[in-house]
Amino acid sequence: MPTAHSAALSYRSAVEADVPELVILVESAYRGDASRAGWTTEADFLDGQRTDPDGVRAVIANPDGELLVVERAGELIACCQLEHRGDHVYFGMFAVRPGLQGGGLGKEIMAEAERRARETWGAKEMRMTVVNVREELIAYYVRRGYERTGELSPFPYGDERFGVPLREDLAFELLVKTL
Repeated sequence: MPTAHSAALSYRSAVEADVPELVILVESAYRGDASRAGWTTEADFLDGQRTDPDGVRAVIANPDGELLVVERAGELIACCQLEHRGDHVYFGMFAVRPGLQGGGLGKEIMAEAERRARETWGAKEMRMTVVNVREELIAYYVRRGYERTGELSPFPYGDERFGVPLREDLAFELLVKTL
């Protein structure tokens, strides 16, 4: 009999009832002490929230995308946002439960997200933005075929919906992968 760790992943679009659990998942992967159990933590340079119920609802309600829920053995373990934007799909709000990070789940989920971007929207590229000081995370995406563009967009300082910066040199770098 398969264990919870070996059971197959299942994918579905998020619904309103998932919002509370998705907020907890995303927060646990990026903020506060819980996030330190994984390697995607931003706790050293961002405090405050990563998202909130309204932010998650907005992604779910967007007609040009989906918030993909990943479950294993009926348990919500990861999520990612896919948003169709013309010739490409934006990949965001990627979170894997901290205690499960580092075991290949992210790679498997990203491959499924990229497949959906190609098959659902005919996308030629997947794009994402990553906080520029996240060198380890950027390197992870580069190993998955994403290219650094060097194109930076400003971090929304003063908008606490995106967190409370603990340093003054934050920006988002655009990464792109040809599908």
